[in-house]
Amino acid sequence: MSLCALSLTQAAADIREGRITSAELVGDCLKRVDEVESKVQAWVFLDRDHAMQQADAADRHRKQGKALGPLHGVPVGIKDIFDTGDMPTELGSPLWAGRTPRRDAAVVARLRAAGAVIMGKTVTTEYAYRQPGKTTNPHDAGRTPGGSSSGSAAAVAAHMVPAAVGSQTNGSVIRPAAFCGVVGFKPTHGLIPRSGALLLSRALDHVGVFARTVADAALVTEALVGFDEDDSDTRPVARPPLAAVAASEPPLPPRLAFVRSPVWQHAEPVTREAFAELVEALGEAVAEVELGASFARAVEMHRTVMEVEMAHNLRRDYEKSRDRLSPALRGAIERGRRDSAVDYAAAVAGIPSLNVALGPVFDEFDAILTPAAPGEAPRGLETTGDPIFCTLWTYLGTPAVTLPLLWSEAGMPLGVQLVGRRDADARLLRTARWLVATLGSGRRRRGQKGPAARRGGSLRPRKRKSS
Repeated sequence: MSLCALSLTQAAADIREGRITSAELVGDCLKRVDEVESKVQAWVFLDRDHAMQQADAADRHRKQGKALGPLHGVPVGIKDIFDTGDMPTELGSPLWAGRTPRRDAAVVARLRAAGAVIMGKTVTTEYAYRQPGKTTNPHDAGRTPGGSSSGSAAAVAAHMVPAAVGSQTNGSVIRPAAFCGVVGFKPTHGLIPRSGALLLSRALDHVGVFARTVADAALVTEALVGFDEDDSDTRPVARPPLAAVAASEPPLPPRLAFVRSPVWQHAEPVTREAFAELVEALGEAVAEVELGASFARAVEMHRTVMEVEMAHNLRRDYEKSRDRLSPALRGAIERGRRDSAVDYAAAVAGIPSLNVALGPVFDEFDAILTPAAPGEAPRGLETTGDPIFCTLWTYLGTPAVTLPLLWSEAGMPLGVQLVGRRDADARLLRTARWLVATLGSGRRRRGQKGPAARRGGSLRPRKRKSS
């Protein structure tokens, strides 16, 4: 196996135990970049010499017998909306070309403290919104990789790095992870600090991670969480043991609530068929739950919050250079400028009230099972796909993870999204690892019918309703 194909967890262990060096790993990842980057185009900035210098420093650190962090010597990609004091941060916009921050964003600083090598900056859509960048889908260069964290998802899927950092204000972690066939994890809102990152919406912005296994996602996330006085949505609480809990066995077999959600009409036939087969295969482990009428307006309320806050936070760039913004971004800002204060206040107030309404579901079930996207990655590079199956969970600030468990007959990945209760991130990751172990040998492959699982079962799922 090439070193670039190692999981992050295995690579970190191999470096720590001296089986490989950071320089060997980073060098192999750079070799992989040389092989596939001209097609995938995941990077907006990558200085090979600088990456190797970091790797060499990590190896010297280990040889001197100094304490090693959990990510020591492992390369990680950074979405180009997070400040890096030693690299440009350009926000996917020509308005910020050549911008070089003075210091690292909080997540970058924490990655360095954990020993990670900052490989480079990955492509983002314009201001982390909808206008696509140059990145293509590693499985099919004629399809979108999703967005806005396009480069981060594609770099991990193409084995250029074992992990990368992204962000989500609507569907910008879960959707590209699903389209590219990797694990994407969006933790509870406020679990990871956003200081030093592009601010679109304080109420909705999340930091997320991309990796190739649940264990890898847990390990990276654990290095990033914690209080930051510059992000008032973080809290001074104990760091959750995400990696240890994710690796543990559930005390009881998890139960999943299959939620079509109020946007099920957007699900494409391939997704409807795949999830019908998945639910049947899971048998007694899953029951269908219908969300009540109070959730029907969540997508609209999310739009109001997002566009009003974007209009406020991007007002300087809009007022000075609106003609240089994409039509999609300009339109979102202009809608946000027109929304009323009453509508905005009502939309913000809906977040805690709908989380309370969702409580009974999590009292009975370990996680919600739902699609990550309407279907496989769409053909063409003009859009990044529809985030509609992520919107509700981003609005509520709940943790969500997408798993590459299903494949279409065209050979494209279909994401399976699990959603957990707010602040129950470790439990969600444990359930996700259990689901991968349960279904891992039965991924749907090109030309095959259905997602055959280790555990069979034809029991029809019971239907429940949640108010």
